[in-house]
Amino acid sequence: MATKPSIPKGTRDFGPQEMLRRKYIFNTIERVFQKYGFLPLETPAMEKLETLTGKYGEEGDRLIFKVLKRGAELERALEDRSKGFSDEALRYDLTVPFARYVVQHQNELTFPFKRYQIQPVWRADRPQKGRYREFYQCDADMIGSTSLLNEVELIHMMRDVFGGLGLQVVIKVNNRKILAGLAEVSGMSEALIDMTTALDKIEKIGHEKVYEELRHKGRSEASIAKVKEVLEWFPPEMRLWPDMKPNLEGFLKTSPIGLQGVAEIDYLMKNHLALGGMCSLEFDMTLARGLDYYTGAIFEVKANEGTLQSSISGGGRYDDLTGVFGLKGMSGVGISFGADRIHDVLLETNKFPAELGGSTKLLFAHFGEAEALHCLTLLRQVRDAGIAAELYPDKAKMAKQFKYADDKGIPYVAILGENELKQGLITVKDMKSGEQKAVNQNDLIHAIEQA
Repeated sequence: MATKPSIPKGTRDFGPQEMLRRKYIFNTIERVFQKYGFLPLETPAMEKLETLTGKYGEEGDRLIFKVLKRGAELERALEDRSKGFSDEALRYDLTVPFARYVVQHQNELTFPFKRYQIQPVWRADRPQKGRYREFYQCDADMIGSTSLLNEVELIHMMRDVFGGLGLQVVIKVNNRKILAGLAEVSGMSEALIDMTTALDKIEKIGHEKVYEELRHKGRSEASIAKVKEVLEWFPPEMRLWPDMKPNLEGFLKTSPIGLQGVAEIDYLMKNHLALGGMCSLEFDMTLARGLDYYTGAIFEVKANEGTLQSSISGGGRYDDLTGVFGLKGMSGVGISFGADRIHDVLLETNKFPAELGGSTKLLFAHFGEAEALHCLTLLRQVRDAGIAAELYPDKAKMAKQFKYADDKGIPYVAILGENELKQGLITVKDMKSGEQKAVNQNDLIHAIEQA
């Protein structure tokens, strides 16, 4: 008995309609990337394991999909386990491979270097709604500049992307320097990663579980009390930065790095300009972004519509990610749009356009060999005019051909039978209204363009 076919958990097939929706998202994002002067780049699906490990934190490293050695190499590894079973892995994100690329090709690039990348990544995560093992990221990064104007540009770019998609969002912003200051005044300077890893889960597990995790990591009650104090001072619902800034400066007054983070947030808040009604910018003290390589401003975008509570975009400043590959002092900043989660929000909120580009607009019905051959000439003309069209390939009952058009969402059917062929006419049926009208074959393109 044949085994029922299936696919791995956390992966998906995408049918034609889904692909049209996904391409709409990709095209919208790519147009914005290009408008801001970013250039396209692609990197391999696999990277050397050593390239990826140690960049995402302890939890991130556990989610890397490792690739087994093959053939004789695997046999040797099985005999001597110290050799390891893997030396390659599927990429976990697009930022670390980008940093590796910059170091490898530094002599070929013009800095600051602005690149965008739209490719799949893989994580050995537990699949759930809005969380997949294989998913696409749409990244834009600028490397080789420390100017905060780059962060301002990213805020504008997020506004343009989500404005183009018609989604109402909130852009949350924090700074890892502020979190470093919080760790310093709380007596946890050596445990910054422990603190940010715990804070990154606060929306999922709540405040008390975060404090429990810090206790489990060996943090003192006095240190935890300090963290608790500042989080209660700056709850997420306290939105206005001018009201928060003086208190935050007072709390971090003994931490130079913390005060530098406050100054950087203040710069963004004062210079991001008006974002418009569909997008707002908010400071969120609990925003941590769990990846270890962030060093400055960090961003996260949440939809103000739909039930998906997960982030649909995020990013931040990394000051020396290329340093681990041997190129010191190359600061970068970037943003990543989660196309899969954006798709889910647009679908739930019915925000996709009624007609998506790429689908057939006109179907030529098939009445017989002579009529079909004449339709091929007309097909060439309408396609040259930029109208997506196709010919039903087999002679079949009209009911079957109309059903084909309905099932594919084709709005118009061109009917060219023996009588129309003799008179030089063609009948165009509007599949939505059912209305039919005869037009001269020479006027077909105009009739479809004006419909």
